[in-house]
Formats: sequence, structure tokens, C-alpha cells
Amino acid sequence: MTSLRTHGLTKAFGGVLAVDGAGVELRDGEINALIGPNGCGKTTFFNLITGMIRPDSGRVTYRGRDITGHSPHRVAHAGIGRTFQLCRVFPRLTVLENMLVAVRRTRLRELLAGLHDKGEVERARHWLGRMGIDHLERAEARHLSYGQQKLLELAAVLMAEPDLVLLDEPAGGVNPALIDRIVTLVRDLNAEGRTFLVVEHNMDMVMGMSDHVIVFDRGRPIAAGPPATVRNDPRVLEAYLGV
Repeated sequence: MTSLRTHGLTKAFGGVLAVDGAGVELRDGEINALIGPNGCGKTTFFNLITGMIRPDSGRVTYRGRDITGHSPHRVAHAGIGRTFQLCRVFPRLTVLENMLVAVRRTRLRELLAGLHDKGEVERARHWLGRMGIDHLERAEARHLSYGQQKLLELAAVLMAEPDLVLLDEPAGGVNPALIDRIVTLVRDLNAEGRTFLVVEHNMDMVMGMSDHVIVFDRGRPIAAGPPATVRNDPRVLEAYLGV
């Protein structure tokens, strides 16, 4: 079953065609990966799906509903969450405060006044515990390691209970032990019913945890399938590995 589908999605910046008529289908309930050489349009594709930028043409549908050009807030409300290539946290807020701001129902003024919804605090602590950083809830986010900030960002995304989670280079800049933890978390969350789309350059990680791999080159998919099939596809070897 397909959860998210793009139809002829196109975006140009000046004379550069970043995404070129891309048609992609995500496998519902699976860990999907999106790979390709630098500059092939992966992050732009993420931004088009999540409403960060509007496409020049084409459509994005999620569970049969057209979400093309919707604001990031409306996309999130539809059940799609995402992390970013460069981790986004509020550095001078505590870990717990970052989690509560992510809910959006908690305004910053209320947060600073100490007005917290007990149910949301409990849910925040649950997700921090799942990430293994609940002991840091009183620490300001700027004092966390970069890897811990990535875990905090993912925990904050999960506060909205998304059905589809887009991860933009989750292994970038983190140590091997934390990569293993991230892989375990993704697998566990997937087993609980969440669908994933992961952009990642760490091929061992991608091939080891993904059910379905999509390969981009020059702004459009050139291959898709199980990791073993994609790994040996001549088009992938030529585009991605330069063979």
C-alpha cells in the first residue's frame, strides 16, 4: 500500500532544476530510504513534501488527500513529521521546554510562566525516555552534544504523533554508538506502525535498516526496490557510485 505519492513534482531555483518531474511512491508501514549523489534534489524533495517550499508544478498526495503547497503546520496536522539536516532545537530552552513548545498548543509565554499541561509533560517525558535523554530534561538544549540534540529533535517531532516521519541525514555528525541507537529507535517505531522516509549518506545504515530504497539522480528517481536489488542496479552504480 502507498501512503505518500508525488506526481510530476518539479522545482527550479533560477536556472537550476532541483527536482525534475519526480514521481515517488512510499511504501506504507515500511522504512523507505532516499539516496543519491550530493545535489541530486533529496532535501528539496523533502521541503516540497513538508510545505517548506512550494512546487512549480506537480502534486503531493498523502493517504489520498492532496497536500500540495500546504503550510508546514497543515502538513504536520495531516500526520507528517520531519527532522532537518541541520538540527533544529531552541538552544536556550530546556530539553523539556523544547518538547512542550513542539506541541504548539503550549505558547512560549505560557511556557516561560510555568503553565504546563500535565498530560503533555507526561507524554514529553515518555518520548525523552524512549530516546534515552530523560535525565537531561532540565538542561538547556545548547549544552547537549550534537547527537543528543538530534535525539531531542526526533522526540519533539514524535510529540505530534505523526504516522509518517521524514528523517534528513539522522546519522550525520554523530558517533557509531549513537547511529546504532537511532537505527534501533527507527526499527522499533516502525514496528509500532510508523512509516519512515530517510535521507542518508551512510550506506551501511541505509542498506541495513531499509525495506525499500529510492535512488535519485538529477532531481528524479532512477531506481527503486529492496536494498539488495538497488545495490546491484547498473543505473545506481553509474549515478551514485560513478561506476
